[in-house]
Amino acid sequence: MQPETALSPSISEVQPYRAVALQVATHAVNGLSVTEARAAIGAAIDRIGGQARAAAGWHGPDTRLVVLPEYALTGFPMGDPIEAWAAKAAIAPGGPEYDRLGALAQRIGAYLAVNAYETDEHFPGLYFQASTLLAPNGDCVLRYRRLHSLFSPSPYDVWDRYLDVYGADAVLPVARTEIGDVAAVASEEILYPELVRALALRGAEVFVHSTSEIASPEPTPKAIARRARACENLAYVVSANSGGLLGTPIGADSTNGGSEIIDPGGRALATAGAGESVVAMAEIDPARVRRERARPGMGNLLARVKTGLWAQEYARHDVERPNGLDSAPPERAYFAQRHAETIARLRTALGQSPPGE
Repeated sequence: MQPETALSPSISEVQPYRAVALQVATHAVNGLSVTEARAAIGAAIDRIGGQARAAAGWHGPDTRLVVLPEYALTGFPMGDPIEAWAAKAAIAPGGPEYDRLGALAQRIGAYLAVNAYETDEHFPGLYFQASTLLAPNGDCVLRYRRLHSLFSPSPYDVWDRYLDVYGADAVLPVARTEIGDVAAVASEEILYPELVRALALRGAEVFVHSTSEIASPEPTPKAIARRARACENLAYVVSANSGGLLGTPIGADSTNGGSEIIDPGGRALATAGAGESVVAMAEIDPARVRRERARPGMGNLLARVKTGLWAQEYARHDVERPNGLDSAPPERAYFAQRHAETIARLRTALGQSPPGE
């Protein structure tokens, strides 16, 4: 599942480059038939391909990383049954859609970060939300499957079997590339400091963050979290948001704008306004990350983490449990019930009565 990659290039070999958080509109496939949805996915790849080529041409030959928004090919399931969404909107690793996206990475001569729903031959009927990184030669060098998801399956729901099939390194992958050590975080997962910290401890210097989130002139939780995760881990965050969500009852501009690139100090280097845009572009310098992580002092937060302390403390708490799914695709109600049970356990552990008592 996780492609093998070479050791990280030395600090002198990693050159600064330009990254683009490409803000494109998402055309949802929810109301379409399977045949129509598959055609719409193909049309989305064509549409995004043209925009990615234009972005790379606009920003110049040292554009080495292009990040796409969350589920840019399909939109998200709005109550669609698990099996039906897998058939309609999920693509297969190694399938024709990834071949076309790999060809796009080759054509623009850059790494292309994609977020999409995926099927898995080992878990028939299910889908996972995957963030992949396609190299300039078209190869997939990173595949991360979202671990925190309230209403969709994740590897944690089939944890023991997932580890048997893929191993622990595939759960928290980091790609060693000539543009630095890259990891992926999907959407609301930027709110989970443990995930980003774990990937940073595995070497991640640049986080590609595909998201589709509310746009607001006020700081949102995710915008605050991007800055926090960057300075906590002395890393870059390249975050691409949707440029509108079309084809659902939700207002199309509810998820529109704010794609941004955050530096290791937590500062925004570039931020896009509303609409489809190539504005969120900035220079990434992985050598800066390596220098700052090697520098003694209070600001080197990554080197000051007490991992043993927190591992022991976290092990005391029974929160969301793994392995909730059997071999059959669940009803959507399963996820709400799981969440309610987790909240009840937390309240009991805290000595609090259930709501209403």
